[in-house]
Amino acid sequence: MDAHSQVVDRLRSVFRTGVTIPEEFRRTQLNNLMSMIKENEEQILNALHKDLAKPKFEAILSEVDIVINELYYAIDNLRGWMKLEYVAKNLATKLDDCFIRREPLGVVLIIGAWNYPLQLLILPMVGAIAAGNCVVLKPSEVSAATDSLIAQLIPKYLSQDCYTVVSGGAEETKSLLRNRFDHIFYTGSQNVARSILQAAAVHLTPVTLELGGKSPCFIYGEVNIKAAACRLAWAKFFNAGQSCVAPDYVLCTEATRDALLSALREVLEDFYGKEPQNNPDMSRIVSQRHWTRLVDLLRKSNGKVVLGGESNEEDKYIAPTVLVDVAEDDALMKEEIFGPILPIITVETLEQGIDIINSKEKPLALYVFSDESSVVKTVLEKTSSGGFCSNDGIVYMALPGLPFGGVGASGYGSYHGRWGFEDFSHRRACMLRGWALERLNSLRYPPYTENKLSWLRWTASPKSCSLM
Repeated sequence: MDAHSQVVDRLRSVFRTGVTIPEEFRRTQLNNLMSMIKENEEQILNALHKDLAKPKFEAILSEVDIVINELYYAIDNLRGWMKLEYVAKNLATKLDDCFIRREPLGVVLIIGAWNYPLQLLILPMVGAIAAGNCVVLKPSEVSAATDSLIAQLIPKYLSQDCYTVVSGGAEETKSLLRNRFDHIFYTGSQNVARSILQAAAVHLTPVTLELGGKSPCFIYGEVNIKAAACRLAWAKFFNAGQSCVAPDYVLCTEATRDALLSALREVLEDFYGKEPQNNPDMSRIVSQRHWTRLVDLLRKSNGKVVLGGESNEEDKYIAPTVLVDVAEDDALMKEEIFGPILPIITVETLEQGIDIINSKEKPLALYVFSDESSVVKTVLEKTSSGGFCSNDGIVYMALPGLPFGGVGASGYGSYHGRWGFEDFSHRRACMLRGWALERLNSLRYPPYTENKLSWLRWTASPKSCSLM
């Protein structure tokens, strides 16, 4: 038996003792996780800067505070989430207790991503702990400094019997996936997701996939162009565009494009100065390999660079870049960009823009910028995406009350807030019966008659209870 199998077997044995089930245990672990984040904030910020040159401002918002807020939300609502949910009954079940009981799945595997290496590992863990599971964490080896810090901190703050961290690369992940888990939660690329699904299928393990795709930003009709440029630029170039919910491309009319470019030119200089490479608020690409992929995409594109375009391999830097005259079949439109490169496609009508969106796989997020409520409503009703936000980008995912997840190729399953608790819970249907009403129950026993069937159909009808 290899080391990873031993880890999984150990956690499964611990789970079977029921130690993770009580509310007090779950609450204690969530509070300990909160202490881990708060007491080591400086180390976390340093690791994130080392991995991605994340500015403190962005790291606090997208890695530290989003996790702390999720923890507060889970701790405040845990008791309510754990309560039995009683359901409506009919005459045949009038004297029974009928309810849904949320139960932990068991031993779950959470595989994190490198672009938000703390958030995308710990946020799902909050849901898994709240639901009462044992957890194996697999941080991304690409963000090595954060990986190492998480592996160091988790055993210090959380129960070592119930939670463990496995570090390493692709081979370690493959080794882990050979084991049977009760749920696998993966954040990352669609290509790797296919391998995750194949491994999970061997054990019929349920999987949550948080992927990505080409999330459009459709700017149409009357719009506050300066505000639109500010919100678009911030959402796109936050973390150097390495966000699964970043606007991947823009759709707009030619007139809107010209106004937008003028506004973006001013906004980008306001945000990052005349030399963005020297600005501490601009993150870096995570690795040389990812830098090379982005630069190659830019070189293959037939679009015209109108803003930015500069890059530096040694510094893993790519300037905030905007392109126009981009065709639908351009190299930049064939895959998720995942970097600070923004192509703009011009359309003539609202319907044409919607058709372009619907011709592609369903995105993780869809953004519409317009002062016209009819435009927002039309795009909302005629498209499908994991999430939707009007007149802003990426901020919707910070609200714990909203589920976060994809649809179709952008993923399935969702989390954040109660949705994370539900994702890691089994909703067990329960009916507690006694021996009363046996005369009524005898209607279902042979010998069968039409009269018995008629009475039985009435007692099983929802309408039967309303008449009592």
